[in-house]
Amino acid sequence: MSQPIPIRDDHATRLSWRQTLPLPVLEAGLLLTWSSGFIGARFSIDYAPALLVVFWRSVVVSLLLLPFVYKSLLKTPLSVLLNNAGIGLLAMAGYLTGVTRGIELGVPAGLAALCADLLPLGMALLAAIFLGERLVRQVWMGLIVGLIGVLWVTHGALVLGDAPLWAYGLPVAGMLSLAVATLWQKRASASPSMGLLPNLWLQCFVSSFAFAAIEGSQGSLAPIPSAGFALSVLWTVGLSTLGGYGLYWICLRRSTATRVASVLYLSPPITLLWAWAMFDEPLSWPMAAGMAISAIGIGLVVRAEARQKANGS
Repeated sequence: MSQPIPIRDDHATRLSWRQTLPLPVLEAGLLLTWSSGFIGARFSIDYAPALLVVFWRSVVVSLLLLPFVYKSLLKTPLSVLLNNAGIGLLAMAGYLTGVTRGIELGVPAGLAALCADLLPLGMALLAAIFLGERLVRQVWMGLIVGLIGVLWVTHGALVLGDAPLWAYGLPVAGMLSLAVATLWQKRASASPSMGLLPNLWLQCFVSSFAFAAIEGSQGSLAPIPSAGFALSVLWTVGLSTLGGYGLYWICLRRSTATRVASVLYLSPPITLLWAWAMFDEPLSWPMAAGMAISAIGIGLVVRAEARQKANGS
């Protein structure tokens, strides 16, 4: 009789930080860790193919989390496992493959990043077309203003490159894959759900097979014995996967999909700050102005959704 009580208390304590920590703090952490993925990709390409690093990051996360999640996984219904596996394939394998393969085929990194940053608009369009959801005018205005800020920051990097024409569709396909996964996750939140760590484990586990199939068709999947490769994998494991994807799903449970996606409009300037700190890349006032414009757009989205919630619409 005495054992169930501390187990329930421990569970409540473990969840409390995600439930009580202010949402803007979680969103700030999301921005920091999500943008670290672009820096990790840039760092890793000097040592290994991008998808090889992504494959091993999925393997390492799966191995690290398995001792902590296997009991929960055994108790989870098969339908819930399949549902979250599908979301993971779209959110991780679909998104990361589209962006990284596009860059490897010659799509400029700035253009690929811009396609990824179209997530809020892509998600809004998909929800309107396929789900019949309607956004108020102020939300659309905020999304467009945020996009203008992104364009302001990245316009200097927007060149066409020499990739095959079809390759330019890969980053867009990756963005749409994450958009579908986000909407799927949000609509499935009312049904029985998995905990954060079991969900991350499952998504990394199933995505590792997709990455293995894609990268394995190009060459060996063996890890490269170098400090640079190991550091690339550890960086993307800790910051990009556990931090970035973990906080993405946490914020999605606390807020609307539109707000979470719109917050990512600030990821390009945060990425530039990362690049300045790590690679001594220059900053400029236009970058700061673009960041301010994106912040205004996010503010419009947040205010409009708060007004909708207050009105009960």
